[in-house]
Amino acid sequence: MAIWSITGIVALGLAGCSKTFLDRDALDAIPNDQFWKTEGQLKLAANACYDYLKGKNVVDMENMGDNTIYPPMTDYLAIATGNFDFTLGTLNSEWANQYAGIRRCNHFLENYQKAEGIQPAKLAQYAGEVRFLRAFLYSYISFFFGDVPLITNTIDIGDEQVMGPRNPRAQVADFILQQLDSAAAELPATYPAADLGRITKGAALGWKARVALFYGKYDVAEAAAKAVMDLNVYQLYTGGGANSYNELFTHKGKLSNGVNKETMLARLYLIDVIMHNMSRECQVPDQGARFCPTKSLVDAYLCTDGMPIEKSPLYNEGAQQAYGDVFKDRDPRMSQTILAPGATWGGQDDGDQDDKPSAIFNLPKFNADKKGCVTATGYYFTKYVQVSAVATYNKDPNDIHIMRYAEVLLTYAEAREMQGKLTQADLDISINLLRDRVGMHHMIISELAAWGMDLRQEIRRERRVELALEGQRYFDLLRWKQGNLLAADVKGMKKSFLPAYMQPYVASLKVDANGYMIVNTDRRFQDPKNYLWPIPLTQFQRNPQLGQNPGWQ
Repeated sequence: MAIWSITGIVALGLAGCSKTFLDRDALDAIPNDQFWKTEGQLKLAANACYDYLKGKNVVDMENMGDNTIYPPMTDYLAIATGNFDFTLGTLNSEWANQYAGIRRCNHFLENYQKAEGIQPAKLAQYAGEVRFLRAFLYSYISFFFGDVPLITNTIDIGDEQVMGPRNPRAQVADFILQQLDSAAAELPATYPAADLGRITKGAALGWKARVALFYGKYDVAEAAAKAVMDLNVYQLYTGGGANSYNELFTHKGKLSNGVNKETMLARLYLIDVIMHNMSRECQVPDQGARFCPTKSLVDAYLCTDGMPIEKSPLYNEGAQQAYGDVFKDRDPRMSQTILAPGATWGGQDDGDQDDKPSAIFNLPKFNADKKGCVTATGYYFTKYVQVSAVATYNKDPNDIHIMRYAEVLLTYAEAREMQGKLTQADLDISINLLRDRVGMHHMIISELAAWGMDLRQEIRRERRVELALEGQRYFDLLRWKQGNLLAADVKGMKKSFLPAYMQPYVASLKVDANGYMIVNTDRRFQDPKNYLWPIPLTQFQRNPQLGQNPGWQ
């Protein structure tokens, strides 16, 4: 059974459980003493835990960073701007959802060994999958809140743990890493096609690398990343030739096609069964795009000579005469991520003067006449867009890629550099493979030094452009202690690039000293306050022993 989505599958029973501080209903479909008998029941119980694996929400979290913006005041924009408090709904929903999933995983791990007649390797596999999922959930909740209750058993409302204090973040991180080690030892490296989407050994090791990197355990991150590389299971997707990077995020890159060996962990979707709305949200034909690339992201892409736009002779801002000039001579991942003039799109009428639907993108649209997709910044995404899925609401079966082999390569390089161990040979087996895929100039340490460029900054730039729109930028800014970047004004395109007929629609937008539109302002990021979310008011009211994070009292 492929793990497309477990929503709606009959849930495992949790007899005798009442509501806890998690505020989630108990699952009482099957009495506990009648469950845990057969392999079929055990698989059903493990599958039910997959229901808490994040899906499109991973991409939605991109709007908490500085790569994208959706100007209406959503919870994610409030977090990005620093203008929120402990009453924000997303805080409590993330807390409750992660702990609901943790509770389900705990219940499985307390009972799975009761099943009879199952091969030990299969029993270990199911346990490894659920250990991974529990570690996955604890990762997010500790990233968000810092110190959190470390609950490893199924608790009822009367248990002392319900009303206990939080465990230190370092203890939770150690637990996560230990659980991922256990999961990696229990899980197979690959599965037959019938088990597409199940957690693998590589996914456990890759997630360990991500968690270790977040917590500054660079030696651990390096070792875990190298272990994935040494499995020789994964490789970068190249099925689409020069356009492979973009194609990976379309229907052609779905794991079910059997040609994508790059994606290590994904939430799978299936046409007419379980779908999402990602493609449409990027180019919604009658409204505003939900993900608008920022000038900050656009400026991050190097020129084809490997130099940033501030240094490269290929980029002369003063000589640019048109919107399309911004895309010329840039890292090919730029036009495979951000829609460039001449590309196909599904947004209907664009910003040209003919006022008619077009299958080819020419200029950005700012007039909200419901005839085409409106952008807040002047830019649109083409990454994650399947044009055929744009026209109809919630008809997108693209896989949501939670972890790719590309990330592992980036982690390996960053972890090596943070320890002062990075060599050119390391770059050639990591970052330069990513550049080879798109035909981009190699990262060469001696060259960077000659150009006056900082190696660490360039590794971080590489991570930004490779993983744009994959929900990681916010967490990277937190771990790099660069939260101040979230306080900067969000800017868009140069206003002068718009033709006269479009100028009235942007007249109210201020511009900076260089003529770039200021899309969002009055942002703030307080150090150390905003490096953690506050404990949600609902949870604090239920259990005052949770306390509150610094600055949020």
